Amino acid sequence: MANFKDDAAKMLTLIGGKDNISAVTHCATRMRFALVDPDKADIKAIEALPSVKGSFTQAGQFQVIVGNAVSEFYKEFVALAGVGEATKDDVKKAAEQNQNMFQRAMAFMAEIFAPIIPAIIVGGLILGFRNILEGVPMDFLQGKTIVESSPFWSGVNSFLWLPGEAIFHFLPVGITWSVTRKMGTTQILGIVLGITLVSPQLLNAYGAADALAKGEVPQWDFGLFKLNMIGYQAQVIPAIFAGLTLAYLEKFWRKVVPEVLSMILVPFLALLPAVILAHTILGPIGWKIGQAISSVVYAGLTGSFSWLFGAIFGALYSPLVITGLHHMSNAIDTQLVADFGGTGLWPMIALSNIAQGSAVLGVWWLTRHDENETQITLPSMISAYLGVTEPAMFGVNIKYLYPFVAAMIGSGIAGLIATSTKVTANSIGVGGLPGFLVIQPKSMVMFFVCMAVAIVVPFVLTIFFNKNKILTQNTVEFDIPFLKK
Repeated sequence: MANFKDDAAKMLTLIGGKDNISAVTHCATRMRFALVDPDKADIKAIEALPSVKGSFTQAGQFQVIVGNAVSEFYKEFVALAGVGEATKDDVKKAAEQNQNMFQRAMAFMAEIFAPIIPAIIVGGLILGFRNILEGVPMDFLQGKTIVESSPFWSGVNSFLWLPGEAIFHFLPVGITWSVTRKMGTTQILGIVLGITLVSPQLLNAYGAADALAKGEVPQWDFGLFKLNMIGYQAQVIPAIFAGLTLAYLEKFWRKVVPEVLSMILVPFLALLPAVILAHTILGPIGWKIGQAISSVVYAGLTGSFSWLFGAIFGALYSPLVITGLHHMSNAIDTQLVADFGGTGLWPMIALSNIAQGSAVLGVWWLTRHDENETQITLPSMISAYLGVTEPAMFGVNIKYLYPFVAAMIGSGIAGLIATSTKVTANSIGVGGLPGFLVIQPKSMVMFFVCMAVAIVVPFVLTIFFNKNKILTQNTVEFDIPFLKK
């Protein structure tokens, strides 16, 4: 077991001492600090510590990459600092003082979608499998699909619609639940509110456009006025608006209603107005906003300049991760799936992650005889290839700069190809090499071409930049005989 006592003591001093720590916790590989004054932290000196593999600041938190032994480091640090152990939520709340309103909004979006993403990934895999079963003619089946040729697989295809529908059509239930969970209010009320948005009594959102055009929308008749009975299946923004309204109403009434009546009155006074507002004001407005956003993005993905949109988004997605703005992409992807049956945005995100991993692969190749560097590069590369890029970006690529630029260029080229050839995914998936699992069958070949570009270009450019001292900071020595002068 490693002894982290010396490094922990030095880090305490370099971070500004105990008085500069609002809260501290750790995750799987990182120490996570909420600092009173982030400027007091000596970042270069901290990164020079033997136990430290890099650092970065995100969502107002100063995060130090230690590795798999971070829990042992954390114990030593907490004991020396004399601060109490904190939870991740404690650190997030303390770190909010270092964020502006926009950053807080992005962090809020991230925390809403984080618990839902596993379900969306599963749904994407299911849709991808169903697409193969029912949508791809097979030569060995005389041009028929698997569903057309096999009663068994036809039954499997039909059965798999059950979880697929539960995930995507009833997504608002998950969103309203997640909002109440984040806001610390009654989660079952969030679930009930979500169900009212997708009730079988309502016209399914997927058929609303045709029904509205034909004037065949069912309505509630209140005598003085009528209200369209339209559901919000797969809609994101209406569910967020409704969930926030419910949460704020509950918080308000808990302050106003006497505690003896709270159990009875607060749920009623919060839920009923939220349901009314969701179906009269919030839902229609949220739907329009969601459609406007998805239409603009879809135009960028499919319009005359889609190649330019792909190149720019592909190149700039990684810098967006640094700012936290990338969290908006989950909502946009989900809206694209709801409105257009797939998303061309998510494939570029997967390609960007692959490109970051390939740039780290280049750094590993250059420093493969350096055991200490290898302890950082190999795990970071694997993590990026599996969809988690922070260790690769903050621990390696940004530190040296030129690998980060190489990854941006490779990702930009891959994004250009992806949008030019209309590569589309069923939904969000695992954002790295396993990303092909949610790509629609008609796009599969071109996605593999894009993957090859995202792997080869950053790797080659990283080595090229290093050899020619282009954009180099803290340049590592390359060890490739045929490149040596």
